[in-house]
Formats: sequence, C-alpha cells, structure tokens
Amino acid sequence: MARSELSAYLTTRRALVTPAEVNLPVTGHRRVAGLRREEVALLAGVSADYYVRLEQGRERSPSAQVLDALAAALRLDEDGRLHLFRVAGIGPRVRTAAVTDRVEPGLLALMDAWPHNPAVVYNRAYDVLASNTIADALFHGWTHSHNLMHVVFTDPAARAFYRDWHEVARNSVAGFRLGHGVAPDDPRVRQVLGELLERSPEFAELWARHDARGKALERKRFQHREVGPLTLTMQTFDVRSAPGQELVVYHAEPASPSSEALALLGSLAATSRREP
Repeated sequence: MARSELSAYLTTRRALVTPAEVNLPVTGHRRVAGLRREEVALLAGVSADYYVRLEQGRERSPSAQVLDALAAALRLDEDGRLHLFRVAGIGPRVRTAAVTDRVEPGLLALMDAWPHNPAVVYNRAYDVLASNTIADALFHGWTHSHNLMHVVFTDPAARAFYRDWHEVARNSVAGFRLGHGVAPDDPRVRQVLGELLERSPEFAELWARHDARGKALERKRFQHREVGPLTLTMQTFDVRSAPGQELVVYHAEPASPSSEALALLGSLAATSRREP
C-alpha cells in the first residue's frame, strides 16, 4: 500500500507545480502537466533514475533527507510534507486500539455551554461523535447521516445546503485523505472510504487527486431551510485527550445577518426541545 500511495502522491503533486513556480526555464514541447520527472530530481538533488524508481514503486525506502528534499521541490505545505512521510512509511501511524470514540464529559459540557455556536466532535472517519443543540439544528437533526462525508457526498440536499458545495467537497476529501494517511488500517475509515468510492463518482474523482490537507480557519456558506443563508467561520481543534478526534466550532460575525439568523436558529432549536 505504501508504495502505490507514494507513487500516486508524487505523480499528482508533480503535476501541480509549473516550471515558472520553481524558477526553471521552459524548453521544448511539454507533454506533461507541471514538472517533468527529471526536473523534480534536479530540484531535489537526486538522480533522475532514482526519482523514476520512486514514482514507479521500485524504490521502497527513501530516506528522511530525500523526502524533505522532495517536499521542498514539490512545494508541499506542512500537511503535505507529513502526508508524504506517512505514505513513504516513515511518519508515525497510530495503533487502532489507541483510538476512542468516547467524548470526554468535560468537552460535552463545554459544547452545551455554547448556545449560539454550533459545535461538533468527529473522528478520522468523519463520524460525528457529539454535537450541541444548535449544531443539530444547523445540520437538520442529522436526518440523513451522522457521518459528515456521507452528508456531503450522498445527501441529495447537500448541494443546496452547502452554497459552495464543490469547495466543501474538495476540502472534505483532502482532510479525509490526511486522516487516512495517519491510520490507513482503521476499520471504520476503510469502511467509509469503500462506501464512498462505491456510491459517489465525484468522491472517487477527488480521491484520485491525492490532495491531503487538514482543516484550518475557513468560512462556510450555508442555505438553511428555516433561517435562510448563513456565512459562518469554522475553527478546528485537535482533541488532545483523544487522538483522532477533532472539535469544530462555528461562529458568525457579530451584528451581521448571519449572526441574526444563527440567533433565530438557536431560538427555534430551544423551542423545539421544550415541545413534548
């Protein structure tokens, strides 16, 4: 697995870098997108033959120094560099037994104390392990699925709910790929991967790109069927007491239409909870 993943990752990353970006002259007719293999080898300070063997899976044990040089040549960010090390078999991988889906009671209490901030905790398979009341209201009570990847790719309403669906889809697959690289033998991650490859051609197409990127500060635009459009900022945090879990918290710009819509959503959710 490591060799095929490494080969595919190097190939797809090479196609994304142009000669101009790395100050190389453009000579002759170019039949490939991005850099040629010999250009990557030149930038990384390795022989062209060695790099070809890496891409073809015939070289099994690149050193950390070579991987660092390749990461620099391919202009990988820190997430990309870590993923490169993992698929080469050098980065640390977690033991499945060490992963837990139990959410700490203290974290649950903290989430419940945020009536105006949707918050969810999910695992590497993107299963939602915990959510507060307003998050449940934002995601329509999770009527389709409690797995965020399934929500994005198999819920018929997702393209209307996520106003920038294509961007959300790309980012979701890149984050899922990063988690898969950390724990490729996790049975739940493998199960979700298999289901999505079978059920969603769009997921399969994005998965073949081999993008690996963690979530950070970003904005998401929603179209909620009860309160209308919302633009929310999303912050993601690793749950240090439970490796593999991530906490995502959404908030709206103060005094904005989205803030008013979020307040209305919170009121509707609170009313719904009080009703018998």
